[in-house]
Amino acid sequence: MILLGLTGSIGTGKSTTAAMFRDQGIAVSDADAIVHDLYRTDAVAPIAAAFREAVQSGIVDRSILSRLLAENPARFRDLEAIVHPMVRDRERAFVDAARRAGDALVVVDVPLLFETGARDRVNKVLVVTCAPDIQRQRVLGRPGMTPEKFEMIRARQVPDTEKISQADFVIDTGLGYDAAREAVAEIIEELTGSVGGEGKTDDA
Repeated sequence: MILLGLTGSIGTGKSTTAAMFRDQGIAVSDADAIVHDLYRTDAVAPIAAAFREAVQSGIVDRSILSRLLAENPARFRDLEAIVHPMVRDRERAFVDAARRAGDALVVVDVPLLFETGARDRVNKVLVVTCAPDIQRQRVLGRPGMTPEKFEMIRARQVPDTEKISQADFVIDTGLGYDAAREAVAEIIEELTGSVGGEGKTDDA
């Protein structure tokens, strides 16, 4: 089974690209979705101990947590020490289930793949990118986003040029939805021998 690591900076279209793989029948482990669930379940107690104000009504309030981190970015390390091992455990269970099911290809969607040293956990890497002006427009259009928060997030992410230099595949979502969807189909075919991802592979 081939593990394809999907990554990209904020606003480059990673989630949309992940959905394209799902539409083609490929199993996708979504780190962002895992974190959303953890903020309502397993991560609540340890985050409450470290960021008491961020837990409201038994769940982690992401807006409050973001504010606390913006006020003291050094505390990202505390949060990552709590969340990353939990995400890794969920990801491992997902991949194990896909392997038992006989899947030829699994996409592991990891926003901070390079930043967290996850490159060695996957066989191939797909980097999603777009022009900086498109990225900025997309991100600043999100509710609650500010230029300052955007720059704080970008400062913690490996630059696109460096990510692309280490990628096996690159999709520029600025070229449009149809071009990205075609690129996804080509990647699936190359890695599995089947456009729909139904082919089997002997790669471990």
